[in-house]
Amino acid sequence: MIHLFQPQTGEEELAAVAEVFADKWLGHGPRTKAFEAEFAAHLGVEAEKVVFLNSGTAGLFLALECLDLHEGDEVVLPSLSFLAAANAVLATGARPVFCDVDPRTLNPDAAHIESALTERTKAVIVLHYGGYPGDIEAIAELCRDRGVTLVEDAACSAGSRVDGRAVGTFGDLAMWSFDAMKVLVTGDGGMLYVRDAELAARARRLAYHGLAQPSGFGHAKVSHRWWELDVPEIGRRVIGNDMTAAIGRVQLRRLAEFVTRRKEIVDLYDRELAGAEGIELPPPLPAGHESTYYFYWVQLDPAIRDEVASELLAAGIYTTFRYAPLHKVAAYRSEGQVLPASDVASGRTLCLPLHPGLSDDDVRTVAAALRKAVEAGRQGD
Repeated sequence: MIHLFQPQTGEEELAAVAEVFADKWLGHGPRTKAFEAEFAAHLGVEAEKVVFLNSGTAGLFLALECLDLHEGDEVVLPSLSFLAAANAVLATGARPVFCDVDPRTLNPDAAHIESALTERTKAVIVLHYGGYPGDIEAIAELCRDRGVTLVEDAACSAGSRVDGRAVGTFGDLAMWSFDAMKVLVTGDGGMLYVRDAELAARARRLAYHGLAQPSGFGHAKVSHRWWELDVPEIGRRVIGNDMTAAIGRVQLRRLAEFVTRRKEIVDLYDRELAGAEGIELPPPLPAGHESTYYFYWVQLDPAIRDEVASELLAAGIYTTFRYAPLHKVAAYRSEGQVLPASDVASGRTLCLPLHPGLSDDDVRTVAAALRKAVEAGRQGD
């Protein structure tokens, strides 16, 4: 099977974990702190504003929790988003309001966001589809002008930039995911960035039970009764640990290598599929935009898209569509909403395998099988 995603881990990551075992401290500790500092340097932000967590989903929930949303508040987000974003909104008591996207980039632009804003809008969540930055500069400016908090779902965008500035630093809060299917993997894990220093300190407290000062003799500035607790507000335990942080530190050093290979694969797909009848390729990146190249998506006649996916699966090639349109999910209370571009895109888009483990021959195999399946589908019509 040629897989859609595949982590790139090896001897360096194993050696880093072995060091953690040898030190006999697997939990939240010095490697966690080091990973936070190194990822912050990668973003170009202060280390104290970055918190390593046990998942990207935890980052979304924590980001929304920090905004003190209530019933009656609204949060705008594109319908073509991962369900964790909508779940995080609902968990606060607020209501997710879905906006449309560009049918080719599958990212919203500022006009899409603006059309969904109301006097009840407290925040906007923007997903960078497939690691492509999208219209983030204009969206950030719109949110600032309207006094609306911007949360960037940069789960797939660890290496994405606009004019040299890291995606995730345009808004007020952002999260990245490091699960086993991402570009930078730690098995499970995520990173949260909070622009406001005071709010960042609160996020760090909430990520560890709401403790104002972690207990334990290993922490500085504790009283002679280091076991005593100070809990100014209730939190959960969603912090990362030194085992996953050790893997993450190696992966961060390898990130440029991963992104370079992913771009080579994207370029090869572009060449192999150029001019193919019935196959529309991803649009080119705007000037100044750098992608992490998490997805490579093609768009087909919706009458044959599902059949093509089945043919590829039978040939040992796994494809999918991400993400299912959330405005059609009853749990998110948006029944009957019409978002034309999201509806069209969800019916004709297919994501192809993309990871550094693919050889050039694998890519050519996928491209040839896709051409063949599309041609057969078109003839069948």
